[in-house]
Amino acid sequence: MSKEKLTLDQVLSLDLPNIILFAAPVMIGLVALEWFLSYKEKKDYYDGKDTIAATVIGLVNVAMSAGLKVITFGVILFFYNLVPWSFPNTWWSFVVCLFWLDFWRYWAHRISHENRFWWATHVTHHNSEKYNWSVSFRLSWTQHIKIIFFIPVALAGFHPVMFFIVHQLAVLYQFWIHTEYIDKLPRPIEYIFTTPSHHRVHHASNEKYLDKNYGSTFIIWDRMFGTFMPEEERPAYGLTKQVKSYNPLTLNFHEWADIFRDVKNSSSLKEAFAMVFTRPSELQEMKAKFKEKERVKV
Repeated sequence: MSKEKLTLDQVLSLDLPNIILFAAPVMIGLVALEWFLSYKEKKDYYDGKDTIAATVIGLVNVAMSAGLKVITFGVILFFYNLVPWSFPNTWWSFVVCLFWLDFWRYWAHRISHENRFWWATHVTHHNSEKYNWSVSFRLSWTQHIKIIFFIPVALAGFHPVMFFIVHQLAVLYQFWIHTEYIDKLPRPIEYIFTTPSHHRVHHASNEKYLDKNYGSTFIIWDRMFGTFMPEEERPAYGLTKQVKSYNPLTLNFHEWADIFRDVKNSSSLKEAFAMVFTRPSELQEMKAKFKEKERVKV
């Protein structure tokens, strides 16, 4: 027997609270505390302008998420209704949903580092040379298109409300791992869950740390797919080619502007395609190849 299809009005009528919005004052309070401790202990963990920029970016992102709630629900609901099966509304379904969602968060995150188009939706999160709780606010204003990576969660039969709750909890989990104040945790925790130590590696610009530790809630995916790296020396944070700006608009759109410029300057469709979808770490090598081809033609 097939399940009863849901309508968007039915889901939205539940008027689910925006958990992240309610948690925002607590997170801002913890940022203020960490900033104070950093100042008192003379640790170079914060930059005032950088933190203000991150907070502005985060607040705009929360507002955008609320405004796009109907579209987000609509996409998930459409694909949920396509399949005849569904998970029961039980506690263990939430646990399974968390693991399945986190699996796709891993791949969405990894692709966002390995493909320039998707990197443009994520680079904002990495363009700070500091590492503190305010960095968790730096989520790109164009990241919302990554909803397509979570369609498999709906196709698995998880109710859109379950998806909405679990997804927000997964996003909130990211907050506490953005700090230098928490050292490595006991081995069982470090083996299964993504911790501040793991995520410090992910935010590093050190060559050996690049493109490592993509896990959101669980680090097990990195261990399974060969992208795990333990923290050794203290990382240097930021991009390999740092953007020197505190302007939220620049921080959100500098990579999109670079892509547009590179496509405009391309001499062929093949080159234009490569400028959009190449791996960011291979971009300069790719540009050099096309430049050499043009030189040989001449």
